[in-house]
Amino acid sequence: MSNDKIQQIPINRIRILNPRKRNAQKFRDMVDSISLVGLKRPITVTATNSTNDSYLYDLVCGQGRLEAFELLEQTKIPAIIIDASTEDCFLMSLIENLARRHHSSLELMRDIGTLSDRGYSLKEIATKTGLTREYVKNILHLIRHGEERLLAAVERNHIPVNVAVEIAMSNDDQIQQALTDAYERNELRGKKLQKARRIIEQRRRRGKAMAKPRNTASGRKITAHAMVRAYKQETERQRAMILKSDATERRLLFIISALKELFNDENFITLLRAEGLETVPRQIVDLIHNRKQPA
Repeated sequence: MSNDKIQQIPINRIRILNPRKRNAQKFRDMVDSISLVGLKRPITVTATNSTNDSYLYDLVCGQGRLEAFELLEQTKIPAIIIDASTEDCFLMSLIENLARRHHSSLELMRDIGTLSDRGYSLKEIATKTGLTREYVKNILHLIRHGEERLLAAVERNHIPVNVAVEIAMSNDDQIQQALTDAYERNELRGKKLQKARRIIEQRRRRGKAMAKPRNTASGRKITAHAMVRAYKQETERQRAMILKSDATERRLLFIISALKELFNDENFITLLRAEGLETVPRQIVDLIHNRKQPA
């Protein structure tokens, strides 16, 4: 088959080996562009080795363009047909996705893990993705040790990847030293350092993995009866809080009244001076002289 000739091929005979979720707005823009000016660049496919007779081709690159054509109710799409194995096809599709995303994205990190799982070495992954071997090595270390929380922090640019690895390799006593070293290297300063401390504390209390969304208890549906019961419980809780607040205010008023009596007693004032307690907190003085009423 030719490597250069563009052919019109049936859309429903193309198999997507490495499907990707796409940004809805960007995809909509692509559809609008293709609808107005047509396809600027053909997709790339290879002859399939699938045992499913429904497919003739495997998609190498161009999933977004293919799905846009489907949305526009087209039955055929311009394509360049190349000779490639399923493994090469998967790799080319993966690398195209990597090249189109920022190197700090969480999906890129997972794709690095996918390449490693498929047997590619550090050098091969670095060469094919355009990343450094050190970056690839660090990301793989975090992936293999289940450090989802640290990976998310790297993805959000809260912690440099090398610092995340240092934390992952340290025990509780060594983590503080890792943060100190990162501070001295000017890698964690100000708000970044504060975020790093919060992430480490969350990792210590909640574990390496990110929390999974929780379903309702025991999988039960929320009923109208349950909602009314929850409302009544919340009302009772707030009523109890108000009663406690009122009781606290009454006690505070009693204490203020007692202090006023004491501070009008010259013997008490003399005793305070003898004990070296001449000063009183400003807040108490304000309350005694009614400059500030209790809330």
